[in-house]
Amino acid sequence: MNRRIAALVLAAGGSTRMAPWHKLLLEFDGEPLIRRVVRTASELPLAALNVVTGHKHDALAAALQGLPVRLVFNAEHPGGLASSLSAGLRSLPQDIEGAFVLLADMPLVTSAHLGLLIEAFERSADIAACVPVYRGQRGNPVLWSVSCFPALCALRGDRGGRLLFPGLGASLYEVEMPDAGVLLDVDDPAACRRAEFAGRFSLPSSSPVTDFPPA
Repeated sequence: MNRRIAALVLAAGGSTRMAPWHKLLLEFDGEPLIRRVVRTASELPLAALNVVTGHKHDALAAALQGLPVRLVFNAEHPGGLASSLSAGLRSLPQDIEGAFVLLADMPLVTSAHLGLLIEAFERSADIAACVPVYRGQRGNPVLWSVSCFPALCALRGDRGGRLLFPGLGASLYEVEMPDAGVLLDVDDPAACRRAEFAGRFSLPSSSPVTDFPPA
């Protein structure tokens, strides 16, 4: 990796649609979902790896113990995604050239996916953002150039960086991915029953996934 790239993992939400459980603390392949996502990012030679927390901060911190991360607590997380995005970006080193914005509920994103985005980002200094695409559908994470940070930090409410896509024109670079891992997140119990996740989730009590309430 030739350019200084950081990663920001957004993990501050309340997980209300997965109540009474917090989705990021559910185990996926035997480890908490949040730990799996952060561990994947840590496999890259990143300039920084920061995790924005809010709801269940202490439990998430415990799940991440031992990983090379900096935790950034966002006291304004009930106000929506934009506040966590801003808090996280402001916490990154000033000498980086770009940063991933990773969603903490996407367990099938791999270091290979991230590597493809980095390869694309390093091809040109004119790229504002690299977004993964699978069969014509844009996914996550997005790799943002530092040139976009002011606009990202100016967002308000429950809105993310995709709001900026229409204004980026040709500087938004789509990167084709080999599988749907960049599209699949975990929002509610129904999502845990996707074929790609079958048999891989368990509740904190180690109960089978069929114990999830109806979506």
